[in-house]
Amino acid sequence: MFQSLSTLANKRIILGLTGGIAAYKSAELTRLFKKAGAEVRVVLTPAAAEFITPLTLQALSGNPVHQHILDPAAEAGMGHIELAKWADLILIAPASADFIARMAAGMGNDLLTTLCLASEAPIAIAPAMNQAMWHDTRTQSNVKQLESLGMQLWGPGAGDQACGDSGLGRMLEPEQLAELSGAMFSSGALSGLRVCITAGPTREAIDPVRYISNHSSGKMGYALAEAAIEAGARVTLISGPVNLNSPERVCRITVTNAQQMLDAALAQMGRCDVFIAAAAVADYRPASVAEQKIKKSDDTMTLTLVKNPDIVATVASHPQRPFTVGFAAETERMLEHARAKLERKTLDMIIANDVAQQGIGFNSDDNAVTVVTRNSEQSLPLASKSQLARTLVTLIAQHLAIPRH
Repeated sequence: MFQSLSTLANKRIILGLTGGIAAYKSAELTRLFKKAGAEVRVVLTPAAAEFITPLTLQALSGNPVHQHILDPAAEAGMGHIELAKWADLILIAPASADFIARMAAGMGNDLLTTLCLASEAPIAIAPAMNQAMWHDTRTQSNVKQLESLGMQLWGPGAGDQACGDSGLGRMLEPEQLAELSGAMFSSGALSGLRVCITAGPTREAIDPVRYISNHSSGKMGYALAEAAIEAGARVTLISGPVNLNSPERVCRITVTNAQQMLDAALAQMGRCDVFIAAAAVADYRPASVAEQKIKKSDDTMTLTLVKNPDIVATVASHPQRPFTVGFAAETERMLEHARAKLERKTLDMIIANDVAQQGIGFNSDDNAVTVVTRNSEQSLPLASKSQLARTLVTLIAQHLAIPRH
């Protein structure tokens, strides 16, 4: 596999096909994405479906192919909007002259153009058309318009065309497009740095079968680990009990309770440049743990709790402290509490989110946060945790004032 394709693991890609003979190449592109570990959802325009069958692309992607903006099976949940939020990257390959013109005009008259308008994911376009159509002044004007909006233009290539002409207008080969897609997730912003991240909940034992914990799934911390790897860092992930696979190229240390997580974190001092405390650590633990299962006898039971160590505050006060980032999961007065934690625990940055809101935070695939430093506040709107993690890693890199190794 090409080197940069490793960054596509666990990425969510919408592959849009428009009308053109080059659509046959998109079957191989779908296969390459899947081989690299990406999840692919294919969207066909009506014209594209004349060149390649949905069944072919469904078999290769492992997902249903999307064709209609008003799909009764999906629209009860605003399916096209959910699909737009789902993507880490939208790639239109092939992109016809007609599609490029409609996008430049801001039209949303089919599923694919609507997704592009509704998504905050990066959009890349791989043109495929007759060489005369490519050189037409209006097409060139439309392309410049899309580039000015921040869309990536990949190609076209030059060579013989199906119509018999030769020149610019060929869609780039699937291998080239896969490489370019992989490069989208390789920022290098943390190149050479060592990052330690805590993730997931902790469990504080009451007896051999019961414990105190919380609803954290670990998804945000794991997404941050993936984003830091993409950005070139060497990552140690200290994880509480979660049902998630370890990201590739991450050193994972599995712990159960707060004390174990603190011990693992302190062992990284002097060996990490950035510490991100994304774990939801239990604030309290039972004062004593019963050796045997507590039997249900009385109508009430008194449980004495003692405070757990504050992991992120301990790290921030360490003589070999790294750049320290905390999280604040709040249910009220989010920014007030977050800024108080930033000051009290002497953090460099804190990432605050309102876990009382439906659809974000604990156990969700999406999140919306506000990044707080001593001198700034920046709100990041609702996005997938993967997208959000990449943005957070970029912001952390911008705030760093430490030497690179």
